[in-house]
Amino acid sequence: MRSVTGRTDHVVIVGAGLAGLSAALHLAGAGRRVTVLERADVPGGRAGLHELDGYRIDTGPTVLTMPELLDEALHAVGSSVRERLDLIPLHPAYQARFADGSALAVHTDAEAMEQEVRRLAGPREAEGYRRLRRWLTEVYRAEMHRFIDANFDSPLDLVSPELARLVALGGFGRLGPAIGRFLRDERVRRVFSFQALYAGLDPRRALALYAVISYMDTVNGVWFPRGGMHAVPTAMAQAAAGAGVEFRYGTEVTGLERSGERISAVRTAQERIPADAVVLTPDLPVVHRLLGSAPKRRLRWSPSAVVLHAGTTRDWGSAHHTISFGEAWADTFTEIIRDGRPMSDPSLLITRPTASDPSLAPEGRDLHYVLAPCPNLRTGPIDWERVGPRYRDELVGALERRGFAGFDAAIETAELVTPREWAAQGHAAGTPFSAAHTFAQTGPFRPPNLVRGMSNVVLAGSGTTPGVGVPPVLISGKLAARRITG
Repeated sequence: MRSVTGRTDHVVIVGAGLAGLSAALHLAGAGRRVTVLERADVPGGRAGLHELDGYRIDTGPTVLTMPELLDEALHAVGSSVRERLDLIPLHPAYQARFADGSALAVHTDAEAMEQEVRRLAGPREAEGYRRLRRWLTEVYRAEMHRFIDANFDSPLDLVSPELARLVALGGFGRLGPAIGRFLRDERVRRVFSFQALYAGLDPRRALALYAVISYMDTVNGVWFPRGGMHAVPTAMAQAAAGAGVEFRYGTEVTGLERSGERISAVRTAQERIPADAVVLTPDLPVVHRLLGSAPKRRLRWSPSAVVLHAGTTRDWGSAHHTISFGEAWADTFTEIIRDGRPMSDPSLLITRPTASDPSLAPEGRDLHYVLAPCPNLRTGPIDWERVGPRYRDELVGALERRGFAGFDAAIETAELVTPREWAAQGHAAGTPFSAAHTFAQTGPFRPPNLVRGMSNVVLAGSGTTPGVGVPPVLISGKLAARRITG
């Protein structure tokens, strides 16, 4: 494995998102002096917090899987998840609702899920679920430590017994047909393939190896931290600070000082901070601007999302996470990925964090987070300032037809986030999901975490390896730290 050369005593990390915090913990645990620069006033990056009229709103991810990765980062400085967080296991992980009025509780417990699939779709489908669960576990074991939790110096690094195993499992086929080998009921298939959207892909055409995301959700489990998702970066930052990491909030990086192939210092509006090594975690366009370099190739960006945060005066008894599938499932991906249009029959992720932690809303109130995938600004240059309010009404109308009657009248405070707002935050193409996980942007073909021509700069975050999502981003910070510590 290639690593940063020269002294690495003092590492400056740009960004206190989950990737930067993970890198800080692993580096501090390895004995490095670490300074973290964050433009916001709190840690978290995408996993931010917005307080609105007494509601505590998570501005980024709402699904927490693979908490062992978080525990690993905290363990680097002698702490743990148990010490820092109160994680609530979600049972069910999701409630899936379908256009025909049927529903499926998605359990991570094998027996409970088998019974639920049998109730919905019969014994043959329940037996198929059991076989699928075994396959998902095998895919995860073949992938995790060799292809996800790994630094790549060359595509040749892929060559291994695990690669042969992944090929034998059908990992380089298409996800839709792979799931179809085990399940016939279209509703149940959707439950185990929609996760490809997290990677910016049409579930029918994504590589089957992305079934590993379904493993994380439907086999390994889903949790929610008491206090909201923002409790995760808060706990990480507190543990890092306790281990000697210095945080400077409200500090925007304006430039990097270069000496040959090394960055010698990081500049802010207030000061110059000498550095032996630098970890850059912002979106790739910001990284290129700081480095004064042009991207080596044109990337394909993931679809974006419209998110409605709604504080309501009532609840509808929904689960913590509800997936509301539209009838036009296949057309959805054509619309948002190929045609650059919003979904005409939207499939929605509805999260009600107050189902697990009522303290996130004023007494007697509920908080809902409604996410609708949509085109990014490059695929669909939509005037969201004009279209946004109308689309918000369409989403609310869809909710009211799908079991949330009176939703609009129950809203007492709300905030709509569209690709326009994501772009204003600096996200490329107006998507918070970074570069899509096409084959040409996966593994060793994804933008690498080492910068060509720079001997002491490492990248972390969703734009580099291994990719998008809370688990990959936590891993990216660890991989960046490995590049520095060797």
